[in-house]
Amino acid sequence: MGLRGVLAIANAHVDDPSLLAALAHVDSTPGPGSGGGTPEPQLDAEGLRLRALVDLAVQGDAEAFGQLYDHYVGGIYRFVYYRVGSTQLAEDLTSETFVRGLRAISRFSWQGKDFGAWLTTIARNLITDHFKSSRSRLEIVSDSVPETRSSPPTPEDEVLSLVSNAMLLEAVNALPEEQRDCILMRFMQGLSIAQTAAALGRSEGAVKQLQLRAVRRLAKNVTEDVR
Repeated sequence: MGLRGVLAIANAHVDDPSLLAALAHVDSTPGPGSGGGTPEPQLDAEGLRLRALVDLAVQGDAEAFGQLYDHYVGGIYRFVYYRVGSTQLAEDLTSETFVRGLRAISRFSWQGKDFGAWLTTIARNLITDHFKSSRSRLEIVSDSVPETRSSPPTPEDEVLSLVSNAMLLEAVNALPEEQRDCILMRFMQGLSIAQTAAALGRSEGAVKQLQLRAVRRLAKNVTEDVR
């Protein structure tokens, strides 16, 4: 489920204590391109494949790292794009994320960090460094990240359809830093609660509360802007 879908849920429940329960089902599994789950005793075939690729890459296998790039690049790009608002800059920072990842892969350890979360942390640090060095305001652009629709529009969808990509980007970047990154990791990049917690260095419970507060604030701000 994309960010607009989550906002539709929040718009319907924004003052309802049941919002957290309504959002809970969104976290059942990471979405496509999310980077797989945190290694556990029992992994599915894809999780086992990714872990084997990481182990090979740590040993210097360039082809394995290339396959990891193919798997993770979409999620990393979406996270970076919604932070910086520029296609060219997002491409540059995404590329640099994997360059730095390749340089540091020999030091990667499964201890306490999923590989997708590890890459996200690198990307997050690059974004922070970029804005510190440039001291520039975010460029708000109208590039679109398409989402598919599989059901008829609801009243909430009709409200959200009035929200341009630029408005949504601006609303997300107006959130407090951790809420903003939590929202982008969860609903644009597709990381699970556990992966997001690893990338942010927070507990899963803290991430759930960050998510709840961020979605509530976004739902209020976005719908107020279009009314």
